[in-house]
Amino acid sequence: MFRLALLLFVVIGASVAGILIVAALVAGFDTQTPIVIAATMGFAAAIPISYIVAGKLS
Repeated sequence: MFRLALLLFVVIGASVAGILIVAALVAGFDTQTPIVIAATMGFAAAIPISYIVAGKLS
């Protein structure tokens, strides 16, 4: 299940980070620091999400 979660993390991490970056830009935060924070939060949030999805799939 770990290998499946790792493969899902690549897709889910990019998706969640992209969603949070777009949300930060729409909110008016257009400097480097908020964008990097949003991307980091997206990748951090993708870890448990990918593990939960892998558990549901296997």
